[in-house]
Amino acid sequence: MRAINIHQFGGPEVCEIQETAIPTPAEGEALVRVAYAGVNFIDIYMRNGTYARSHTYKTPLPMVIGMEASGTIEAVGSGVADLKVGQRVAFCLSRGSYAEYVAVPAWKLVPLPDDISFELGAAVMLQGCTAHYLSHSAFPLQHGQSCLVHAGAGGVGQLLIQLAKNLGATVFTTVSTREKADIARSRGADHCILYRDTDFREEIMKLTSGKGVDVVYDSVGKTTITDSIRCIRRRGLCVLFGASSGVVDAIEPLALAEAGSVFFTRPHLADYMATAEEIRGRAGDLFRMVKEKRLSMAIDTVFPLADVAAAHRYIEDGKTRGKLLLQVNQ
Repeated sequence: MRAINIHQFGGPEVCEIQETAIPTPAEGEALVRVAYAGVNFIDIYMRNGTYARSHTYKTPLPMVIGMEASGTIEAVGSGVADLKVGQRVAFCLSRGSYAEYVAVPAWKLVPLPDDISFELGAAVMLQGCTAHYLSHSAFPLQHGQSCLVHAGAGGVGQLLIQLAKNLGATVFTTVSTREKADIARSRGADHCILYRDTDFREEIMKLTSGKGVDVVYDSVGKTTITDSIRCIRRRGLCVLFGASSGVVDAIEPLALAEAGSVFFTRPHLADYMATAEEIRGRAGDLFRMVKEKRLSMAIDTVFPLADVAAAHRYIEDGKTRGKLLLQVNQ
């Protein structure tokens, strides 16, 4: 089979397409023939070495990267009782999806409803479940509360805006261009701040009459975190869940106190997808909202598997207006 291997950490150029053996599913695993693989920032962090010391997301070299896909079960290992050959499934947080076949722990697989396409199945899992845990678990938004969503036109940003609005929250978002502001507004954002033209903290404080927002969902990191912390209401929460502008090395405890005794967390999605019930519960909520037309998935671009380096450059350059996919098998 074809697979994308990396033998060293680095830029997109370290991604190599190679021929390798089709894996055999071990006990408790299923072999999935991949239709589409999702492209996510977690893949960038694993490729460039950001997660080299992570115990949650292990990155042993050499490795096949990719953490999300949809496809069809080709075989099951011993002990797998609730999945069958030929079943359509999707998954995230199991490494190796940039390949024609991947062996996945059965408990991480979600059966795809008949009316959810392979494209949508691959698009909704990682970014959708990220938006879901942020809005429903890390800080469970309630009607009348407010949030700031950085990168509102990105894949997670668009979904998070919609979930926040479904929960009755007021949504502020930052974007880089007027085009991206239009995208964020189309998803329901109440206020779009062009951060290149406007100090987003000053604008947030002005729009909230000096109170600040209840929670900030920050996927940008290094360039935003200081002001993210300073535009939260007293005893509010800052959730740092990404680092598209660079890794945040440290947060001074006193800065949290001075900002209004605010709270800070840096979660991993894996800790909010710890059981089969939790995974299927989040995915089921998302699929149901898609069917009810309360949640729209924007697929930006579909790249061939061999063009994975171009896909990584695209997402790192901040060009995304939604989900990026790799088409692996027809």
